[in-house]
Amino acid sequence: MSDISIRKTGSAGRLTLNRPKALNAVTYEMVKAIHAALDAWRDDSSVELVIIDAVGDKAFSAGGDIADLYASGVAGDYGFGQTFWRDEYRMNSGLHDYEKPIVSFLQGFTMGGGMGVGCHGSHRVVGESSQIAMPECGIGLVPDVGGSMILANAPGHVGAYLGTTGARMNAADAIYAGFADMFISEAKWPALIAALEDGADLAVLTAASTPASGGALASQQAEIDASFAAPTLPALVAKLEAESTEFAASTLKSLRRGSPLSMAVTLRMMADLKGNTDIREALVQEYRFTARAMEHGDFIEGVRAAIIDKDRKPNWKHTIENLPEADIAAMRASLGPLELTF
Repeated sequence: MSDISIRKTGSAGRLTLNRPKALNAVTYEMVKAIHAALDAWRDDSSVELVIIDAVGDKAFSAGGDIADLYASGVAGDYGFGQTFWRDEYRMNSGLHDYEKPIVSFLQGFTMGGGMGVGCHGSHRVVGESSQIAMPECGIGLVPDVGGSMILANAPGHVGAYLGTTGARMNAADAIYAGFADMFISEAKWPALIAALEDGADLAVLTAASTPASGGALASQQAEIDASFAAPTLPALVAKLEAESTEFAASTLKSLRRGSPLSMAVTLRMMADLKGNTDIREALVQEYRFTARAMEHGDFIEGVRAAIIDKDRKPNWKHTIENLPEADIAAMRASLGPLELTF
């Protein structure tokens, strides 16, 4: 059975992620298949819109499939990762800039590479089980697949908070931060998909939507902004350590788990990309980091600690307090002939 089902049903091009036992983690083959389908449907007059969903209750997609990336990196082959991320980012750009409506239904976990598939369309639907996050700093990457652009344009400094801590968003928070557009009860999704396939107007989605409740970000906005306005990672940590609030304590705990290099670069990207709506600029910045992450960053060690050995005790290259500016700059410099193009 294929990892992704690609078909035309009625007036819709249909993409269904189909690796439920792997939480629909996105493989390189799936990346290429999605991009090829978008290209094929662009000038197909019988396809009026694209609908993206996934099999299983637990996850739309919990991320990219990093097992192959890790194995290649450990073997000293950094080219596979560079190729994977390059083609994935081109696919993300294709989704974001697509000329036809793209409707995505995001149940359960939607994280990392899964966010890159599900959160760049024109109509992004979340429901009761939705949990969206960008947890890349925890494995030695930066928020990527275009997620840096969404984060940078979240209210205030919410993007810096979400990007460095990897905090999970429920439906209400995902809408607040710009990762989703509307809440619709998941019981209604099958009928809505069928209606859209039969040519129903996209207004059926708005008509079926209701306000999402239970979000935390709006109420945390003032605390987030007060702390994450800090200009550097050490200054941010010092600011939080001076506070005696529950928010400060939980945020510090999250920051102490992440790769210092990844978090420092994430903060710089948030500042650079604020107000930017050109996903390609964001993807170029992301790729400068990810293309180097195996050889010069913390990616291999981060995956080892989180996924392979699962000891949750990564030996990062730096500490928050001892992170040379030159190392941050080196991960953000132009890649020259390897620079991401579209």
